[in-house]
Amino acid sequence: MSIEIASEAGSTLPLLFDTHCHLDLPELLPQLEFHLQQACALGVQALLVPAVEQKNWLPLLALQQQFKFDIALGVHPWWASSAQLNALEQLPQLAAQPEVCAIGEIGLDYALDEATFAAQALFFSQQLAIAKALKKPVVLHHRKSMPQLLAGLKAQQFTEGGILHAFSGSYQQGKAFIDLGFKLGIGGTISYQRAEKTKKAVKKFPLDALVLETDAPAMPLSGFQGQVNTPAQLLLVFQALLELRSEPATQLAAQLWQNSCQVLRLNAQSRLLGSA
Repeated sequence: MSIEIASEAGSTLPLLFDTHCHLDLPELLPQLEFHLQQACALGVQALLVPAVEQKNWLPLLALQQQFKFDIALGVHPWWASSAQLNALEQLPQLAAQPEVCAIGEIGLDYALDEATFAAQALFFSQQLAIAKALKKPVVLHHRKSMPQLLAGLKAQQFTEGGILHAFSGSYQQGKAFIDLGFKLGIGGTISYQRAEKTKKAVKKFPLDALVLETDAPAMPLSGFQGQVNTPAQLLLVFQALLELRSEPATQLAAQLWQNSCQVLRLNAQSRLLGSA
């Protein structure tokens, strides 16, 4: 497998995997084909689209059949307090399908109102148990909740791994998740000057612990504040990471691609976007 693709101008672009983008949300869905084409033109050849709530699951499965990107199903902590408990009954059956490579986006968000914490904890615990039973990795959301996420993973003896989405923290915080078999999702945060703690940590982590993401349409890079983020911006995330790391671009791109496929248990040879 080549780690680079030729651009129209004849130069080469790194082969990139966006491990977290919400193409099914209203900001991107109306121009979905355009965003996919734009991303592909800039080297993005695979994507993971995680669901955020139950009503997205069946439409996302249908989009996967049409466009062949990878998907995860779950209830995001922002929607946990309004979610129906029957979601926890429907999820195992839908997520057992081979088209679903992970459970997510799940997690805990303690920047929300404390009144949501009980529902968040219930949905996180139950979805983690579903992932464990299905032997599938998870995509974790966090805000002010890393210790609680770690405690939940350890309490359930969860060993399927996954991705800690939108990593922004210290080396010690990231290492705790790496030790449990997780990759760290590196996105637009590292493009901001204020993110010195996170950038120092990202420099030190083993390369095989990192994956790239945009979190489109959210998490715009520095210089793009207030704009809708898209998967095409992943090349800028890669370039920002390249500035922090000592590895040459070809090695960095190849390992990030391998990391993404490995943690999601995908065939690295056949992930090209839109392939059958």
